Amino acid sequence: MELSFTSSKEMKGRLHKRMSQMGDKSSLANQKILVTGASGFIGSHLCRHLSRLGADVHATSRVMRTSVEGGPCWWHSTLIEIDSVREILSKVRPDVVYHLAGSVGASTDKELVLPTFHSLLTSTVNILIGATEVGCRRVILSGSLTEPCSGDFSRTPSSPYAAAKWAASAYGRMFHVLYQTPTVVVTPFMTFGPKQQASKLVPSVILSLLKQETPRLTSGLWEADWVYIDDVITGFLDAAIVTGIEGATFDLGTGTKRTVREVVENIVKLMDSPLKPQFGVLQDRPREPVRIADMMETRGRLGWSAKTSLEEGLRQTIQWYVEQTSIIKPS
Repeated sequence: MELSFTSSKEMKGRLHKRMSQMGDKSSLANQKILVTGASGFIGSHLCRHLSRLGADVHATSRVMRTSVEGGPCWWHSTLIEIDSVREILSKVRPDVVYHLAGSVGASTDKELVLPTFHSLLTSTVNILIGATEVGCRRVILSGSLTEPCSGDFSRTPSSPYAAAKWAASAYGRMFHVLYQTPTVVVTPFMTFGPKQQASKLVPSVILSLLKQETPRLTSGLWEADWVYIDDVITGFLDAAIVTGIEGATFDLGTGTKRTVREVVENIVKLMDSPLKPQFGVLQDRPREPVRIADMMETRGRLGWSAKTSLEEGLRQTIQWYVEQTSIIKPS
């Protein structure tokens, strides 16, 4: 058997090429970047990181917001009217667009079908049209873990939200193929961390324990791929700078599952709380999808993997809420 060996010079050459493809986050300095849904959990963290990198950050919100020094330049729009989207994009002329806007929720209520359709799908199509017209360098769409797995056309979306996100991702890929729009779809899995909405699982349990109240929960048997916010933001930043990934979809997760019960028990342990959470008091959501991130494409092409363990992420999240509680607590 004949063996072939790669010289150290060749190895260095390949490594240099790979590093240049991965890009350098400092290259985002002075670039114009538009973030839709920038007041949300992921959007607000993303804007803060982009500002620290020296980017010229612009942001959209459904409510009027005042621009302040050190923060993004705010634009008021629901993104449902194409003329409004075209006006913002033509004035900003961003190098990169992050589209994170849209209603969030897994409810199956029929009354959510039309609002979800317009909030998520109409806004995405408008952003794709406007970005294609002004010629952005990269358009990054946020996918959802509730979408059926790629290529699994036999599955039915579990909610109006999941259906709209699935269609929005498909439109992103279609715009790349038909109109050469430089789209990338990034799908964050079960993201948690500081500044998350208080009604979400991790902050709600932390806040209950801080108030010495017993958390009331579902069965806790549902499994998810939990990923810390700082890792997710790194993935979104990589999606803006890595070359040759247009048209691709990347999962941001760990590739492992943990039940809700495991996460809650970790929080109780880390907070050294004597309280015992009450599981099974609340109803489980029907048809809740269980997915883990497919990391092969993400590691291979995006060069990203989660660095923060569940325990460390929870520890940092708990610390943030403890600090916030001490700040607002009456003296």
